[in-house]
Order: sequence, then structure tokens, then C-alpha cells
Amino acid sequence: MRWASRRGMLELDLVLEPFVSARYAGLDDNDKNRYRDLMLCEDQELFGWFLGRKIPDDPELAAIVRTILEYARTPPEDR
Repeated sequence: MRWASRRGMLELDLVLEPFVSARYAGLDDNDKNRYRDLMLCEDQELFGWFLGRKIPDDPELAAIVRTILEYARTPPEDR
């Protein structure tokens, strides 16, 4: 998933790569499947979701986006 998390936009890389490196292995199977599905989305969609401009229509994608955003917004010393 690390390779899939490398996107064409630096802003996405800065959110996704730390998350996948630190948390992916510890996700349950449902969240791992959600993350895999998320990696099939277009960069422009991801960009809007991670900037908080939009929420995915799919509740499964919305759940993993929330998980990633919670991680990204948590100070490194509290992760």
C-alpha cells in the first residue's frame, strides 16, 4: 500500500504516506479494504476530501478518510 499511497500531488503524499507507514499494518480488515478502495480514487477527489472541501458520498470511503484525517491532525507526540 505504500506504493499506491504515493500520488501525483505532494499534498496527498504528505497525508497518505505517514498514515500508511504508521497505521496501515494495524488496521482491521474492513479498514484495510476501505484504504485499498480509497487508492482507486482520483487525486482530485482525494485532494478535496483531505482539505475538508467535500466528504465522499460512499460511507465506507468517508470512514477511512475520517480515520486518516484524525491521524494527520493528531500531533506527532500523541500518535
